[in-house]
Amino acid sequence: MIYKTVLVTGASSGIGKAIAELLAEQGVTLILLARRRDKLIELSKVLQGKTSCYVCECDLADTHSINAAIDKIPQDFANIDGLINCAGAALGLGTAQEADWSDWQAMININCMGLACLTHRLLPKMVAKNKGHIINIGSTAGNYPYKGGNVYAASKAFVQQLTLNIKADLLGTAVRVSNIEPGMVSDSEFSLVRFKGDTNKASAVYEGIEALSSVDIANTVLWVLTQPAHVNINKIELMPINQAPQRTAFHRETS
Repeated sequence: MIYKTVLVTGASSGIGKAIAELLAEQGVTLILLARRRDKLIELSKVLQGKTSCYVCECDLADTHSINAAIDKIPQDFANIDGLINCAGAALGLGTAQEADWSDWQAMININCMGLACLTHRLLPKMVAKNKGHIINIGSTAGNYPYKGGNVYAASKAFVQQLTLNIKADLLGTAVRVSNIEPGMVSDSEFSLVRFKGDTNKASAVYEGIEALSSVDIANTVLWVLTQPAHVNINKIELMPINQAPQRTAFHRETS
């Protein structure tokens, strides 16, 4: 493994937790960042004996919370050379004209502002050391519009474009940046959060579908991280076998 200390956001559950568990197996020192401290402590106990962990409680919707959390990282963990921007949220599936403004604002704050703030804090130090890798967890929603996707999908398009534009800025350095764009992932809290805790609605999304798992995404992240130092993976899009990009939708008038 090229990288020694990696900060993983959204590490309390789902994809972030799976990534942390897999990196711990590689002996990577971890900074586990999320809003739910109890879940982070629980994970850090599980990872004891495999690697060193620092638990970093932080609200990614609040840039002041992010900056305060980064400032408190102990010196033993401060030499961060990997950042996995995994935390994100989808809230609601209503059309744009019906959507709750607070949901839009929360998605922009977490998916765009939070990710950008963390990247802005850590990237300059990576460039100064000429070593580092930022991996963003985007979504196929950033590539293919669907009804109700609106601001969530737009936020993931932001992540994709930010990744590619940072790559352009990093030309001439050894720092790498990548975007992983999963389709449906069933064993995360994604749909449960989207439907505000409605378990029936959340489980219905995956009925009859063998979706991707958090471990599938973690394995992809590990592969990207462990490529030779001269190789940069710009982006990877992956879907379960029984998902495909949607065709253009039509509304047909009835007589």
